[in-house]
Amino acid sequence: MSTPSTAIPKRQFRGLWLATVANLDWPSRPGLAPDAQQAELRDWLVLARRLRCNAVVVQIRPSADALWPSPYEPWSAVLTGQQGRHPGYDPLGVLVAEAHARNLELHAWCNPYRVANHADPTRLVADHPARRHPEWVITYAGRLYFDPGQPAVRSFVQDAMIDAVARYDIDALHWDDYFYPYPVDGQTFADQASFAAYGAGFDSLAAWRRHNVDLLVAQTSDRLRAVKPWVRFGISPFGIWRNAATDPLGSRTNGLQSYDAIHADSRRWVREQWIDYIAPQLYWHLGHPAADYAELVRWWSATVSGTSVELLVGQSTYRVGVAGQDPAWQDPAELSRHLTLHHSYPQVHGDLQFSGKDVRADRLGGVSRLVADHYARPALVPVAAGRGGVPAPGSTPPPPAITAATRTPTGVRLGWLAATGAAVPTAYALYRCPGTDAADPTAFDDARHLLATVRSTGTGGSFTDATAAPGSAYTYLVTALDRQHRESPAGPARVLAAGSDAFSVIVDNRTPHGFTASAAWGTSSWSAGRYGTDYRFTSPQPVSDPAWFTVTVPAAGSYRVDVWHPAASGYHPAAPHLVQTTTGLVSRPVDQRTGGGRWRELGVFALAAGRRPVVGVSRWAPAGGHIVADAVRLTRVG
Repeated sequence: MSTPSTAIPKRQFRGLWLATVANLDWPSRPGLAPDAQQAELRDWLVLARRLRCNAVVVQIRPSADALWPSPYEPWSAVLTGQQGRHPGYDPLGVLVAEAHARNLELHAWCNPYRVANHADPTRLVADHPARRHPEWVITYAGRLYFDPGQPAVRSFVQDAMIDAVARYDIDALHWDDYFYPYPVDGQTFADQASFAAYGAGFDSLAAWRRHNVDLLVAQTSDRLRAVKPWVRFGISPFGIWRNAATDPLGSRTNGLQSYDAIHADSRRWVREQWIDYIAPQLYWHLGHPAADYAELVRWWSATVSGTSVELLVGQSTYRVGVAGQDPAWQDPAELSRHLTLHHSYPQVHGDLQFSGKDVRADRLGGVSRLVADHYARPALVPVAAGRGGVPAPGSTPPPPAITAATRTPTGVRLGWLAATGAAVPTAYALYRCPGTDAADPTAFDDARHLLATVRSTGTGGSFTDATAAPGSAYTYLVTALDRQHRESPAGPARVLAAGSDAFSVIVDNRTPHGFTASAAWGTSSWSAGRYGTDYRFTSPQPVSDPAWFTVTVPAAGSYRVDVWHPAASGYHPAAPHLVQTTTGLVSRPVDQRTGGGRWRELGVFALAAGRRPVVGVSRWAPAGGHIVADAVRLTRVG
């Protein structure tokens, strides 16, 4: 047995920010034809998947506008170049479908208060909410903002964002660091009238502003839980809450304090558990004199400790290899060292890279270095501790069953089925262990054997293992994941023996679509020698009532048939086992009083290709004890 490795975690959030504001990442420019926009989007998602990311964070409401047909705000100008103009398709609908098809989570990124990056309301479409309610709007430093101090504004921006959550199958609502605007010398945010109207009981404008932001966070959290309890709520604030010189609860830093400058009490959001994850923008290098990356990781790790809030880290990929940045960012290993540091902080559950165009540019090979060092294996998304609660009985999907593992010119083709009559999985995790022995129990504690994740189609799935070495022996297993990423136990293993035409399959009495028996066959888990969780049993009778194991035989040939059963003195000394061969039905007796808890060979038989009942256990036998049907294994030998 081996020790799980922190260097290849099984669960690690790996996100890619895609900014739409000012066409920073996608679409590359306004006015592209719908087909071209969608092609660009697919290219971004393919890139994310190639880098073994498991989430994309895409800006769907950049500036009080929308990338979906919102009843509250106009179509965004980033799509067509003209605010309010229909782009000819539903970008958010396409985004959800295309991301999920690649088993990427879709985090819908919204900016709560920004109206426009200019100061001219007449440039907004005529029915824009900022024009219909000019009393909601404040001009500051050449830009337009909604006033966070007005209850009507808070209600409106929540309505606008929750609309996307209610109508689309998104995985999380995500905000960045824009609350009250960052301070600009010589400029005043003119909300004194709102403070006079709504600030009773607050001894300072700053405290009231923080209260306004806190209200927006808490109210949005409550509304999310009411609309879709499984959708997570995450915020990516400025990386410094407060400096220790100002507040003993702060970090050992000396930089802008978001608590004071933009009135974002991000520490409180965590401690109150209003959010599900916090992704502070730690856009400094290791050893930075004013804001050391290592110190901020330490501080945020301590801040989330004891809460259900996940800590993700926003990485400044945009700094790597850029002229004028600190010399540390000219080292292609800087980002990789950040993730190495995380091994010492189990509170850190993953990272987000800002932003797409910088990840794609891969300046100095910094992204390639990070991927090689830390994303060499796939990873499951961490379980959302704060959403969904404890799973109700039957809500977590049961193990799936592998139905095929066949060598093809392009690799090993796997197929599997979900269990019928149970919760439908959201995704599957595929594992490949070397050799044909039973998997090491610790093999699933890290990602060393995690082969891939695949989105559920509802009934099962398929995957081609293109990395399988020709002729090598492997053991494949598949688990099911629900939408909170809780994982089922693995279903029965599929063993692929060495050899170019090797084929082996195990069918258990629990294998979906693989076992059938009448009501006369009971279910028991009494014997410790069983295969899997239980087995079936019945009494001998002179009736035609066999239990059948159904197998997809990939090609006509010779197959060894092995059976597994528990053993007990009260079981039958000659339980009839039937094999459907190319020349007819063959019967073989098995003494089930002994030899249990292991594979026992029935013989080698000529089988035809196709899916059908292949091995049966018959009741037609003289009295002599219970007859058991538990599991069978077919292995091609010629």
